[in-house]
Amino acid sequence: MRLLPVFLLLVLLAVAGCSRFATYDGPEVTRLIVNKSARQLVLMHHDEVLRAYEVELGFAPDGHKAVEGDGRTPEGNYIIDRRNPNSSYYLSIGISYPDADDIAAAEALGLDPGGDIFIHGTPTPWRRGEDWTAGCIAVSNRDMREVYAMVRLGTPIDINP
Repeated sequence: MRLLPVFLLLVLLAVAGCSRFATYDGPEVTRLIVNKSARQLVLMHHDEVLRAYEVELGFAPDGHKAVEGDGRTPEGNYIIDRRNPNSSYYLSIGISYPDADDIAAAEALGLDPGGDIFIHGTPTPWRRGEDWTAGCIAVSNRDMREVYAMVRLGTPIDINP
């Protein structure tokens, strides 16, 4: 019975060390590159690759996102424009889709371009497999801790076919 308080203290200390928020003090991430066909996210410091991660994309990943609900992941040049520490998908960083061109193209079709495109973790244990998001870029929660720590607001992101 006297070991119970010691056990509870050890459990509390172990859990306290499992924060979802990592720290990073390495070279600045100057650009993110997503290569959709390779299912890869690369974090760059100028011409140097800092990290590369496997990703899963929208459920219909081929081509550029045109309208809300099409299941495509956008293609083009955007900016990381927001951070969400309370994401339903572990942690997330926002991508500035839609831009003015995306909005104009969707309006020409009489449709909404959609939005809320993020790089995020997963709500379930990581399984490499089928693309499943509504157009976002998903990485494992472990990888998302690193990405969230390393990437700052205003960082450019290039999303390639």
